Amino acid sequence: MSRPGRDDTPDRLYTITGGRSRSDPTARFDLVTLVVAECAPASGMQSEHAAILRLCERPTAVVEIAATLRLPVSITKVLLSDLFATGRVSARHPRAAALPDSRLLEQVLVGLRKL
Repeated sequence: MSRPGRDDTPDRLYTITGGRSRSDPTARFDLVTLVVAECAPASGMQSEHAAILRLCERPTAVVEIAATLRLPVSITKVLLSDLFATGRVSARHPRAAALPDSRLLEQVLVGLRKL
């Protein structure tokens, strides 16, 4: 008997990943990697793959995808690597914030000291 409201049993997770427990090492996904769908879901596609494509119409972080689908992050990464390998999604890391200009910071500091 399954637990009410929970469908994350090990056999289900094993089935949706085809028995794989690790994502493809060439597709480097971490929690903040932004994923974007490159196509719409196709008929006959695995339901989790289709859900990811619908969810990623806009850039979406891996951790958000996992939370929305209620799947462990490791399982989500396996599914994402499948889609990445077939060109159905693209992935990029968020842009790092540029460091502020040190001259501007020095001017602000001088101004604050004059107060």
